[in-house]
Amino acid sequence: MSFITLDRVTKRYVKGDHELTPLKDVTVGIDEGAFFVLLGPSGSGKTTLLNLVAGIDRPDEGTVTVAGHDLGALSARALSSWRAEHVGYVFQQHHLVPVLTAYENVELPLHLFPLDRRERHERVALALDLVGLADRASHHPRELSGGQEQRVAIARAIVADPPILVADEPTGDLDHEAAAATLDLLARLNRERGKTICMVTHDRSAASVGTRVLELRKGALRETGDVEVSP
Repeated sequence: MSFITLDRVTKRYVKGDHELTPLKDVTVGIDEGAFFVLLGPSGSGKTTLLNLVAGIDRPDEGTVTVAGHDLGALSARALSSWRAEHVGYVFQQHHLVPVLTAYENVELPLHLFPLDRRERHERVALALDLVGLADRASHHPRELSGGQEQRVAIARAIVADPPILVADEPTGDLDHEAAAATLDLLARLNRERGKTICMVTHDRSAASVGTRVLELRKGALRETGDVEVSP
């Protein structure tokens, strides 16, 4: 069985008088250690799929199994604990707390774990070093560039050492240089730290960092043969 499996998954939403079905009977398996990229236009259901993998949402039909856990079978409390341990989330908008320093933003997820101050410090220092921002630990978000803010957000996502990173359009608000640096960082975390990464994007050039690329259109997945995938 794959590390992440969606089996005949359907997800519906009601909007006003209309029922929307962003995902319909979707089946896909993602291997441990993969850099999985999901392409698709806005509104195609990419973020919905990502939220199912991350345990933020639940399917209406079918099952989502991640690291041996059927996420739909977990209680809300158990799912919250599972998510804190297994998943780091990188958003398009960095969602850093403006009044906190880079160090304090990265430290936030660790308050969910029974760690003392020394252990938290070691983990934050390592995460900031991995993203190349050890010298910016005391800076506030307003003192950082957009690319640096995204690297702080990635440090926050990896500080608890989750096996899975999910990234929702992580380069969408960045200029070309910062976007390339962000993609390179994610690729290194996949290659050197063994993180299983699930990233969604509408940018075909960004998709080239993936080890597997699929396209989502009209609620269905298909293999994408015209995206150059890195070895």
